[in-house]
Amino acid sequence: MTERTMLYGKGDVFVYRTYATPLTGIAMIPESDFKGRSNTILGMDIQVSLAGEAFFTSFTEGDNSKVVATDSMKNFILHHAGEYTGSTMEGFLAYVSAQFLKKYDHISSVDMSGKQFPFEAAMVGSDAGVQESETVFREGVLEKPGVTLSTGRSESGEAKLNALECSVHDLHLIKVKGSSFAGFIRDEYTKLPETKDRPLFIYLNISWTYKNMDDAFGDQPELYVAAEQVKHIAQTLFHQEASPSIQKLIYDIGIRVMQRFPQLETVSFESNNRTWETIRDEIPASKEGKVFTDPRPPYGFQKFTVLQEDVRREEGRS
Repeated sequence: MTERTMLYGKGDVFVYRTYATPLTGIAMIPESDFKGRSNTILGMDIQVSLAGEAFFTSFTEGDNSKVVATDSMKNFILHHAGEYTGSTMEGFLAYVSAQFLKKYDHISSVDMSGKQFPFEAAMVGSDAGVQESETVFREGVLEKPGVTLSTGRSESGEAKLNALECSVHDLHLIKVKGSSFAGFIRDEYTKLPETKDRPLFIYLNISWTYKNMDDAFGDQPELYVAAEQVKHIAQTLFHQEASPSIQKLIYDIGIRVMQRFPQLETVSFESNNRTWETIRDEIPASKEGKVFTDPRPPYGFQKFTVLQEDVRREEGRS
């Protein structure tokens, strides 16, 4: 039997909460100097959708008696941003999902996702020298932490978290040398030359799941995996490894993330190859300089999930 899709919701609910509880006490790792977030500004772009059989007649009959207006959903989220006492976006979305189910008993499930805006303290001059401002922040454009979760009801009707995935989006990394791509199938369709050393430009989205979803909320900060730490591991591996392919690179990053954070169940990747096209191989005035331009579409992509069994296999080889 085909299962019906029936939900509705609100997107681009922009939330800016100032002076939220700071995130402190996270476990430090060798690849990262990240120690936590001040949460002086906790900024988020949130999407919410509600589902339940009670909404069926709103589609078939135009009966709005059970409809929660999407504008009300927006206001509900914004109001509860002031009630939230935790320190993470993951915890906030789980909290708001439970509040939706508590408020509206005809709703069967709530799906929420969010991207967090990385506000960083601006560096300002003072009599003591250049230091971080306590009141002025700059918003990062890329590398946004993200989360997607789904909350339903238990047999007793209470909110029950069914799925949760954390992520970091829009990580753009270019390595000017130290990457190669060779040994692939060569036939009548192959025009691409093999390369022993190329500049490699990749776009990365990385996501991860926990063995225990409650560890994602930051209530036990030593078990929380920060997007900043995952980003720093990716940067470190890209720097350290002489990678023969993007596939091997993302596999190695996933293994390192899982080794640093054994509380995780999976680490998944969506990567795009945006490697530049070479225009000039040599520049007379420069020993190693070259000239490149952006690649023409189409672009290559990869998707891969690293599992706990992969970590066990790699550790068995060492």
